[in-house]
Amino acid sequence: MGGWVLRPFAGAAKGWGKRWLVVLAVAAIVAVLGAFRVHRAFAPAVLLVDSAPSALPADGFSSIEFKLHSSTGRDLRGLQVTVDEPHRVAVDSVVVRGESAVVSLRIGVLPGKTKLQFVAPGFDPRQLTLYTTLDVSDSVGDGTPDFLRLHDAADRGAFRRWFTLLAEAEYYRGGTPGEIEDCAALLRYAYREALRQHDSVWAKAATLPTAPWAGEIRQYQYPYTRLGAGLFRIREGSFTADDLKNGAFAQFADAKTLWHYNSYSVARDISRALPGDLLFFRQEGQQHPFHAMIFVGPSQFESGHEPLVVYHTGAIGKSPGEIRRPTLTQLMTFPDPRWRPVASNPSFLGVYRWNILRGAE
Repeated sequence: MGGWVLRPFAGAAKGWGKRWLVVLAVAAIVAVLGAFRVHRAFAPAVLLVDSAPSALPADGFSSIEFKLHSSTGRDLRGLQVTVDEPHRVAVDSVVVRGESAVVSLRIGVLPGKTKLQFVAPGFDPRQLTLYTTLDVSDSVGDGTPDFLRLHDAADRGAFRRWFTLLAEAEYYRGGTPGEIEDCAALLRYAYREALRQHDSVWAKAATLPTAPWAGEIRQYQYPYTRLGAGLFRIREGSFTADDLKNGAFAQFADAKTLWHYNSYSVARDISRALPGDLLFFRQEGQQHPFHAMIFVGPSQFESGHEPLVVYHTGAIGKSPGEIRRPTLTQLMTFPDPRWRPVASNPSFLGVYRWNILRGAE
């Protein structure tokens, strides 16, 4: 009878023992996982950078993309990426996906060192240093460095809109006193100001007749290039590194210099002109034979689709001259045929385009 009682009891004890071992094993695993999660939650979180290059050419169009991720698996929500020198490197986008992020940067034209700062909630700040190196290429051989050429179509469009808008605005203002005294000065002014950053400080100083929206040039802003304020080439030759310091570029350039070294021929057919193109004339026998006009296209200040031309007459006798804005039709029928932009006029040199637009249009 004792056997009848003991044998089933011993088997049951063995079964329960196995079950308890399983329970204890599961509990141990859960404890380990819980401890790991707690450790990960409270462990110092570090931002890790995957294979970011340290040196890049300051060419104005290169871009890079690299990945950040968390050392602990913590979410990167709220990640902020800033640069200490946006004229060298600009942040295009930051895309966060859980514990990782993709950062896209656009390289500017100013060579030198830039520090990137990465900050996210729950992480120690991380810093990365990039170096951009001088790009001295001149792919066309016209003396204008490639870092000045506007490579992006949106930048070229913004330049054309600002250049023509600013030239036409001077017609309403009568010219900036002390600065715009002839045709070349009008070109230099509109060119330089088109390349600036058009922030609230600039807008207040510009006192335009209306609040414009012409977009912004992203590649660079005047005077933040390796050439500084010297925008205009004033001597023959292709661009070399020596031109950065040998006087090949200057802030001042007359009409002949703008024609010869800073623009290129498009056609002698006025129908080929785009807004922002230049019309050059050479009137033999005058003290200053070279003259320039700006093809504006339709006005940005008034309604209508008639294409316009803006120019400064230069001094007329004892008069300082004035800025005029005829329609293209009026210029084509100007009383003095020497000023008509037609192929049959030997004084008309043709339609020209700025070198910074060359190679893309």
